Amino acid sequence: MQDLFSETRPHKQQIAPDIWLLSNFVDTKPLLSLVDTITQSSPFRKMLTPNGHYTGVAATNCGKFGWVSDKTGYRYSPIDPINKNQWPALPSTFEQLAKDAAKSADFENFCPDACLINRYLIGTKLGSHQDKNEVNFKQPIVSVSIGLPAIFQIFGSQRSGKAINVQLYDGDVMVWGNSSRLIYHGVKALTENSLDPNQKQRINLTFRKSH
Repeated sequence: MQDLFSETRPHKQQIAPDIWLLSNFVDTKPLLSLVDTITQSSPFRKMLTPNGHYTGVAATNCGKFGWVSDKTGYRYSPIDPINKNQWPALPSTFEQLAKDAAKSADFENFCPDACLINRYLIGTKLGSHQDKNEVNFKQPIVSVSIGLPAIFQIFGSQRSGKAINVQLYDGDVMVWGNSSRLIYHGVKALTENSLDPNQKQRINLTFRKSH
């Protein structure tokens, strides 16, 4: 399986069965403003994993439920464990983006109730994993890239499967579900953008139906 790096990318590209790349799908400047508002009340944090290590990627959430991790395990919670309040509401702009992207990838009637917001700095990576803490696997995952380019890796049904590498840019959206809903996937370590050295981070919005 070859790397999917191309200077001229179609707007919609099927990467594998039930996995779609929507290139340059959204203007991210309004999204960043909303992320800033969300993090004022629920700031980015590195979460403790059940094995006692902290995640390399800092995260926060918005929506009815938020994904959390600590020594008791991975789960969704309606409460931010830092401030003990409900997570910030899912902005209508976020919700409409998630629904539009899902529909564009042929997933109808997506109703996200959670948005995990990850912040990648230079050198940060995300190892091979599944999104499997949700109750409902019939709904897809919608993942929006903001900021620095990144290499999204699709490992398939096995954690150590041979990776399909997909280059993601600011405004790109990945959508996967159905037969690929439980794929193992990850993100390679983030590198600097030589064309824009002022960019220092990548923000990733991951929309899910948790319940």
